[in-house]
Amino acid sequence: MNPEIRKIPYGQAEFGTFRADNCYYVDKTRFIPLLEASPRYVFLVRPRRFGKSLWLSVLQYYYDINDRDRFEEMFKGTHIFDHPTDQRHSYLTMAFNFAGVNPDIRHVEESFEVNGRTVVRDFLLRYARFFTDSEREEILSLGRTEHRLRELFIQTARKGLRLYLFIDEYDNFANTILSTSGRGDYERLTRGQGFFRFFFNLLKTATSEKGSGLDRLFVTGVSPVTMDDVTSGMNIGENLSMDAAFSELPGFSQSELEDMLVHYTRDLKTGKTLREYLDIMTTWYDRYRFSEDAENSVFNPDMVLYFIKEIRKPTKRDLPRDLIDQNIRMDYTKLRHLMLTDRKLNGNFSELRKIIETGETQCRLQVSFPLESLLDPDNFISLLYHFGLLTITDTRGGYQLLRIPNMTVQKLMYGYVRDAYRDTDIFRIDLREFGMRMHEMAYNGEWRPVFQFIDREIREQTSVRNYLDGERAIQMFLLAYLNISDYYICQTEREMGKGYSDIFLEPFLARFPDMQYGYLIEMKYIGRGECSETLKQEKIAAAEGQLRKYADDENLKRITAGYTLRRLILVYRGWELVCDAEVEP
Repeated sequence: MNPEIRKIPYGQAEFGTFRADNCYYVDKTRFIPLLEASPRYVFLVRPRRFGKSLWLSVLQYYYDINDRDRFEEMFKGTHIFDHPTDQRHSYLTMAFNFAGVNPDIRHVEESFEVNGRTVVRDFLLRYARFFTDSEREEILSLGRTEHRLRELFIQTARKGLRLYLFIDEYDNFANTILSTSGRGDYERLTRGQGFFRFFFNLLKTATSEKGSGLDRLFVTGVSPVTMDDVTSGMNIGENLSMDAAFSELPGFSQSELEDMLVHYTRDLKTGKTLREYLDIMTTWYDRYRFSEDAENSVFNPDMVLYFIKEIRKPTKRDLPRDLIDQNIRMDYTKLRHLMLTDRKLNGNFSELRKIIETGETQCRLQVSFPLESLLDPDNFISLLYHFGLLTITDTRGGYQLLRIPNMTVQKLMYGYVRDAYRDTDIFRIDLREFGMRMHEMAYNGEWRPVFQFIDREIREQTSVRNYLDGERAIQMFLLAYLNISDYYICQTEREMGKGYSDIFLEPFLARFPDMQYGYLIEMKYIGRGECSETLKQEKIAAAEGQLRKYADDENLKRITAGYTLRRLILVYRGWELVCDAEVEP
């Protein structure tokens, strides 16, 4: 391996290890002065695997008074090394990571207390020179985490010291309890006398109480729901989640990604150019925009590092075998409890389905809301945004316009729809058998068995028919299953020939260069009560005319030069496929 190539920090979130192992670090330290200019108590929500934990680690190394002599070792070559602030290495730091708390409702409180005791004990050992033996014993002798913290805050203030508290994945075990144990156990945790609510009540008191010793607080997580529930409206501090100044704090900008690609591909001989890599990563990993005022979108850092790790393996693959990192797949159970009521799909599922059908939605994004308000469409859509399943594209009349950001999320969303149909016994198919038919469609041009397979299953599984009302619903349903494989970049409403195609199955040739067939599909829909042979023939003729018009599109001719493009007509009467035909070139 080339010794000049830095180690790929995939899966790492400890800044000291980054520096010791000569890992590639995308410098975000320019945000430290901005953070210091913000309120003292802040809250940042971002999707999973978006660099939040690494950022907290950077802050700990920068502010920890114990690391004063390591400033050059840790930060040389970064922005903050050349522009240090007066507050560097001036704090005692304490960090909680609630991902380490056992979410089993039978053990969660005990695990939380053990975790809290460990954090406080470690703090007292790291800063032993500031506390006497009797002070340490007094603090550790107290029975609960909140009691130890309160005494520790007071003693820290008495000594004229300042404490910076970091809380990472604050909502981790609470979200798991909500999705696995149910609403009742979640509310006992976060409402009334719940221990988790009381913990945050202590922090609220400390942030407003004279002489508490808690000088700064930084909290990160994925969902704004838990914070609303445990702090009565997220009034513990300033929420930076939609602040444009911090939009690029987590994630990689395009220029940052380009620099990284230059570093990691300069010694590769894969046959791919930097531009080809960048185009693929833009399609699959980019377009996250966390503020309506943000100038640029960002790439998901976990996806980027996964991609680079895979292409640098000794196998010399041009691209990863699977472009979606398994670690990025959000557990469906995190959404299932929001879309199902008594094993029946509720209004939230309808919202998700509409988003997939149309490709976009709009709402007034909410930064905080309680659990009981999640059936409000604006709140559910806001949660999808906070989870990273939607991104801001524009603002109009006080509403944010949102879209699915990239191909990775699109495939995940279709997967959630398939899972919801399966879990409610609405529709189940043999995915392995269907995948084999997709293979034959891609490589041998055998397209008809794919659509007839689905049609046969719909006929046999009557529960699904109520969900297939209208052309949009049929189109979404088909795409949910056509997206099972990575053979195609599935596109809807793509502009071509002064029109918009219903479905364009563009072969993913960068990953499967030997694929032979792509498909342009025009769908027509007839209501159950209005079908006649004359109407059906009119629909077929209209679809054929549109397909022939698309054929004159110069861009389509260019991108389909390397494979055979087949033009298909699908006509549905209600849920029933009444015509599957091919238009000859």
